[in-house]
Amino acid sequence: MNDWEPVTPLHAGLVDGALVFIAWLRGSSADGWVRILDDANLVFHEAGHPLFGLLGPTAQLYGGTWGQLVFPAVTSVQFWRQKKPAAFALCLAWLFENFLNISRYMGDARAQVLPLVGGGEHDWTEIFTRWGVLPYDTRIAGFVSFLGWIGFWGCGLWILYRLRQGVVDGR
Repeated sequence: MNDWEPVTPLHAGLVDGALVFIAWLRGSSADGWVRILDDANLVFHEAGHPLFGLLGPTAQLYGGTWGQLVFPAVTSVQFWRQKKPAAFALCLAWLFENFLNISRYMGDARAQVLPLVGGGEHDWTEIFTRWGVLPYDTRIAGFVSFLGWIGFWGCGLWILYRLRQGVVDGR
C-alpha cells in the first residue's frame, strides 16, 4: 500500500467532511435528494437508457441504473490505478451514494408514487416483475440501501485508515 500517494490530515478531513455534509444534506432534505449530486445522477440514469438501448430492449431497461453506476465506477477505477486515495475515496463514495437513489426507486416499484422524468414505465416495476420478486421490492430496497450506507461510510473509514498508515509508516 506504500505505492499510494500519502494521505494528509487535510485530505482526510476534506473527504470525511464532504461525506458528512452529503449525509447531512440527504437527511435534512424532505425527499432525501442531494440537489447537485442527485441531479447529476439522474442525468446519467436517463442517458443510460438510450446509450445501453443500442444493445437491445433489455439493456435499455437496465441501462438507467447501469448509467448512473458506470461513471462513478470508471472514475473510481481510474483514481485507484493512479493511487490517489482522496479522489478514489470520493468517487467510490459517490458510487455507493447512487445505491441510495437506486434503492429508493426499487422500493417504489409497487407503489409507483415517485415522479418519472421520462414518463412511461417504472424501471424497477418491470425488472422485479421479470425476476418474479415484485412483492419484495421494499425488502430488496432496504438491503441495497444498507449496502449503500456501508460502502459510503466505509470510504470515510478507509481514508482515515490510509492517514493512520502514513503516520505509522512515518510519511
